[in-house]
Amino acid sequence: MIAEDRLDLILRRHAELAARMAEGGGDFARHARDFADLDPVVDSIRALRARRAEIAGIEAMLAEPAIDREMKALAEEELAAGRADLAAMTQALRVALLPKDADDDRSVILEVRAGTGGDEAALFAGDLYRMYQRYADLKGWRVEILSASEGALGGYKEIIAAIEGRGAFAKLKFESGTHRVQRVPATEAQGRIHTSAATVAVLPEVEEIDHAIPDNELRIETMRAGGAGGQHVNKTESAIRVTHLPSGIVVMMQEERSQHRNRQKAMALLASRLHDLERQKADAARAADRKAQIGSGDRSERIRTYNFPQGRVTDHRIGLTLYKIDKIVAGEALDEVVDALAAARQAELLAEGEA
Repeated sequence: MIAEDRLDLILRRHAELAARMAEGGGDFARHARDFADLDPVVDSIRALRARRAEIAGIEAMLAEPAIDREMKALAEEELAAGRADLAAMTQALRVALLPKDADDDRSVILEVRAGTGGDEAALFAGDLYRMYQRYADLKGWRVEILSASEGALGGYKEIIAAIEGRGAFAKLKFESGTHRVQRVPATEAQGRIHTSAATVAVLPEVEEIDHAIPDNELRIETMRAGGAGGQHVNKTESAIRVTHLPSGIVVMMQEERSQHRNRQKAMALLASRLHDLERQKADAARAADRKAQIGSGDRSERIRTYNFPQGRVTDHRIGLTLYKIDKIVAGEALDEVVDALAAARQAELLAEGEA
């Protein structure tokens, strides 16, 4: 059951925001955003209460001693349908009222690194990055590569990219972990299946101003950018390495020709990694009280296997197997995995609320 006073409080807050928006003022944008977030919840509350009133009316009709048999049969049928609707509406509202991850609306920093498997792991890391890139394109999000180290035969030893779009973190946050691939590499003459892996980290993107870092916690070094060579690489110290002394986190940025721009990108990435570190500590504390791994952000956990010979993708956290590997790797069917993980997380949170 959902407490009625909680629903009344939401309706009052919605009305209050509407009044403040009508008045105008400096906080209009924030009020409009909060109002829009509450709108679907308020619609659900009103629909739920309207359905409940209809059911009460049917029950009152059935309680009338003078009701004829045909009318009673119709009313009982309508009552059964109404109660089923009410149960579904109540469940949907409970999901809508679950605590929202404060980072869900943020853009993300995506980090993909080759793991065990040598050149094949780098190729797989490249496949994963392109999967997320195409998925982002389908969502209308903007992708910018921040740093990349290519593999000897292609793919990436490591690639870091910013994916900008509202709600990107909500969709991609369950992708963090170790991804495993089973396939026959192009370099394998005997046709043997090889297993290799890559790790994915999805960090909510934060502004440096949101995560102020004292200067005395930083060591900033400049150096010549590495790469294919040329006058710029040889003569300009544009690369930046930033070390956060308390945590030991090191960020290196050399993609831009401007030292100032590299420093901006390095500080933004450092801010996101520190924010992510705080999230992981909080998740670890919660995980101590439960066994579920969804949302734990454990980067060492093997979360998914891509088996090309069998054409299947298996997410081990929820036991989901889909035989549409081509569409998933193309980003087209990734939502089926993402949405299943989100639904499992919702079910877990609902169960915790009932405990």
